[in-house]
Amino acid sequence: MAALEDKLRGWTGPSSDTEKEKQKRTVRMIREAVENHSVFKGCSMKVYAKGSYANNTNVRSDSDVDIAVQYTNLFYWKEETPGAKVPGESYKGPWTPSVLRSELKAALEAKFSGQVDSSGSTAFRINSSSARVEADVVPCFDFRYYFNSGTYREGSKVFKTDGGSLINYPEQQRTNGVAKNKRSNLRYKQAVRVMKRLENAMVYDGQRSSCRWKPHRHEAT
Repeated sequence: MAALEDKLRGWTGPSSDTEKEKQKRTVRMIREAVENHSVFKGCSMKVYAKGSYANNTNVRSDSDVDIAVQYTNLFYWKEETPGAKVPGESYKGPWTPSVLRSELKAALEAKFSGQVDSSGSTAFRINSSSARVEADVVPCFDFRYYFNSGTYREGSKVFKTDGGSLINYPEQQRTNGVAKNKRSNLRYKQAVRVMKRLENAMVYDGQRSSCRWKPHRHEAT
């Protein structure tokens, strides 16, 4: 019993310092890829981590990073009451979802030659190396959900290559996670890490073949 308690106690911790350094290096290299892409010069681009890495709930065997590359010179929106007046004019410029995706692909391939998987409908997958972890990089736009009061919630909108789209609120997710962790006396994120490690252990032992978070690839936001 003592050995099991020690294992669970060890499972509460975040990624190792080595993994953290690889994660930081991966994020930095992706940011450099965007900054060095000539077509993005003069554009307002926000590059940031989201998901388990940003929320500090990832573990060693799930240490990949999710990165959003968000074009902020325009925004998409939705109203609480459809048909309500939203400030601003409709965008008629060149930055369509397909153009943003194409240019981001070019930027990543220039930085990570031969390591970019663009077969997915949502994110570009960058393979890991001895110096960095795997990364999912998502092209997206600013998004606002307007309430009837006139205020709005900020998020991001992702256009998939299969014609669908996704609305995410990564900053709200991060803020809510921090608040919940404080309310639980820092036990919330520890519990999440334990559950992830337990699930991974069950999969590796062959005790579970179908799971919500697959080893090495998880975190739906």
